[in-house]
Amino acid sequence: MLTYNLTDTGSDSLYEYLYKSIKNDIVQGVIKAGEKLPSKRPFAKNLGVSVITVENAYAQLLAEGFIYSVPKRGFYVSDFKDTRKEQREPLKKEMVPLAGASSVYFADFSSNQTPSELFPFTIWSKVIREVLSDSQAQLMTNPPCGGIFLLRESIARHLKEFRGMNVRPEQILIGAGTEYLYGLLIQLLGQEKIYGVENPGYQKIAKIYNSHRVACEWIDMDGSGICIEELEEKQVDIIHITPSHHYPTGIVMPISRRYELLGWASRGEGRYIIEDDYDSELRLSGQPIPTLQSIDVSERVIYMNTFTKTLCSTVRISYMVLPQKLLIRFYETMSFYSGTVSNFEQYTLARFIEEGKFETHINRLRNYYRQKRDLLLEAINKSEMRSIASISGQEAGLHFLMAVRSDLEEAVVCRQAKEQGIKLVPLSEYYYGSSCRTKNVYVMNYSSIDVSRTDEIMERLYKSFTKNGAEGKSNVFETERNLEKKAKNSCDALKNQVL
Repeated sequence: MLTYNLTDTGSDSLYEYLYKSIKNDIVQGVIKAGEKLPSKRPFAKNLGVSVITVENAYAQLLAEGFIYSVPKRGFYVSDFKDTRKEQREPLKKEMVPLAGASSVYFADFSSNQTPSELFPFTIWSKVIREVLSDSQAQLMTNPPCGGIFLLRESIARHLKEFRGMNVRPEQILIGAGTEYLYGLLIQLLGQEKIYGVENPGYQKIAKIYNSHRVACEWIDMDGSGICIEELEEKQVDIIHITPSHHYPTGIVMPISRRYELLGWASRGEGRYIIEDDYDSELRLSGQPIPTLQSIDVSERVIYMNTFTKTLCSTVRISYMVLPQKLLIRFYETMSFYSGTVSNFEQYTLARFIEEGKFETHINRLRNYYRQKRDLLLEAINKSEMRSIASISGQEAGLHFLMAVRSDLEEAVVCRQAKEQGIKLVPLSEYYYGSSCRTKNVYVMNYSSIDVSRTDEIMERLYKSFTKNGAEGKSNVFETERNLEKKAKNSCDALKNQVL
């Protein structure tokens, strides 16, 4: 008969300790599959415990499937396969990306990360406290699938004032990031449709469409934007575009091409345009470019925007504006979806916008990034880079293009830049296929760049584009501590001046 020492059970009760002991013997194969366990009364007597203790232990084993009961015969060990004993491919650390790690680069021109000092923590926390105090009942009420009406009203007013768009709050749907909203749109518009994306373009969009197993075509661009003829040739039904500030080229679609595109959409049943207005609030010079949606009379434009650029990349709140026909279809077929943004965030953002704090924050962002961009461009003009580099697309957004005259291949440049502690991404990486004919043009995202290091950054950049750039180099991170100490005062001065 089975025997266990129940004199030292630790923090476990008697039945828990007994259950764990039997379970361990079953898992280890000490008690074989099909073997009968001792009857409860003799087993309890042998262990010196009550019958209730044995019954509770057996009941837990039975609930978890380790044993089974045969009426009038007793309990038997189940025949199960312990998958923990199978040989598995070890999970490598690099297979699981870990977020939150700081950049190892001296200057990372690929990063869109928002500097922590730009987020209005003090104001945001104050608004949160107000919401927790004033809206307790609303916070505990499940929101409709499109988001709380107060936030949708706030966004509608913001779009009217800043983008000249006349939309009803009911047309606005809130979601946890544009990636989630793309998934909803695919279900709404149909998986049998052919979706088109810009070439070059933000490649994650195509990956999202491919992950939903819908047909996705890359549509080439010219100097005015998406090529209409290619939309017809490839029989595209839904085209995803960034007309007000194309990423990464910075092209602004002229009004003539916009009307051509609207004409294309109106000529075919089921054709729609997804207008991604991802960084419209951050145009650093001139007036905001009017949206395609604001001149659409056929209701073929689906407008999308996000707060990840204006607040921070970790605030996963985005929205889309649906035309009337699609709005009705959404509520008829997809209103069963629950909202993906918590009430706490929605009510906080709504009040943040309504009290004018969002507008103030955007103005601060523009001032900060305008000065940051100007300092970076000034550093290029003062350094040796001015003899080999030319800049374009610096009027809007948080990136510009840098074309460099160099005999080196892009792969060599990127490798030498990495050795110098600089992360560069060439424009060619945003193209699908071999349609890119421009070499040594780089997409320079500057939101995460420390402009107090510009002199050192330019020196390292210049070395990256020269044949002897890697010669005689020391560890690129050796001087970082000294540079940080030297630059701290000037960096703080810039932040205080702007914020």
